[in-house]
Amino acid sequence: MHYTGTIWRPPYEAGSLLLEVTAGCTWHRCKFCTLYGELPFRFRMTPPETVEADLREAQMLAHDPMGKLTAHLQGLPEPGSVRRVFLTGANPFALSFGRLRQIAELIAHYLPACETIGCFARVTDVARKTDGELEALRGLGYAGLSIGVETGDGPSLEFMDKGYGPGDIVEQSRRLDGAGIAYHFMYLAGLPGAGRGVEGAVNSAEIFNRTHPRIIGSSMLTVFPESRLHEEMRRGTWTEESEIEKLEEIRTLVKRLEIPVWFATLGASNAVWVQGELPAGREAMLAQLEAACDPAREAALRRYRTSLPHL
Repeated sequence: MHYTGTIWRPPYEAGSLLLEVTAGCTWHRCKFCTLYGELPFRFRMTPPETVEADLREAQMLAHDPMGKLTAHLQGLPEPGSVRRVFLTGANPFALSFGRLRQIAELIAHYLPACETIGCFARVTDVARKTDGELEALRGLGYAGLSIGVETGDGPSLEFMDKGYGPGDIVEQSRRLDGAGIAYHFMYLAGLPGAGRGVEGAVNSAEIFNRTHPRIIGSSMLTVFPESRLHEEMRRGTWTEESEIEKLEEIRTLVKRLEIPVWFATLGASNAVWVQGELPAGREAMLAQLEAACDPAREAALRRYRTSLPHL
């Protein structure tokens, strides 16, 4: 299997086969993002022959007797049939319908037990597909897209240069619902900036309550020196929320969400971890977050933030 640079995938894709079909990001303009800065290019599609070679290797590893023996000797789970493939890259769903169909057909040929295909996607990637194409992609196995909406707060989306607005989140989610493609939202607490965290969460909940994500995974903003956002801070045009304000933002979002959804703080950017099904687990999560919002913990939480080498 070949991979380019650091590979990012959601925690809930831990059991998926990671297949590189793109590297980098088609947008590459979000002010806070540094995830793909190490690459010498903005975005690149993996050649079809390389994708096919990786699938042949995955097929061999899944059925190779020596691979099973090696796993047994090392105390690892025995390789088995691949049930889900996660396409790597910032937003493989930006690929054309024809290319995504070709990838799905290759997966079906080499890994016939595969049931679904997931990947990261931008809201704008969905917008570029017709309703018919989305329905066809669902038929080919695409399901469980992870969409980095980051927030539903209009001013934050505009300032961070996300390239879409709150209404676009609702509209493209509606189209995915219509096509039967399940999706998950990635939320990034801290984008509204100092003094606007709670307001941003209220606005986000209002937008998310008009959609149907299966999962909302919340990360917490860390501003790295190489980001455009760090330069905005240096110029005084944006001020970072305190760690407690970020937690208050998450608490407000959990309190305001009315849709049935699995909510979790995901990834190392979170010093406080909560998870649960909404609405059933709301009170337990709110109690945990309320306890974490002790102002006396600000310094310790900040030390954790500044110690992070990356997201």
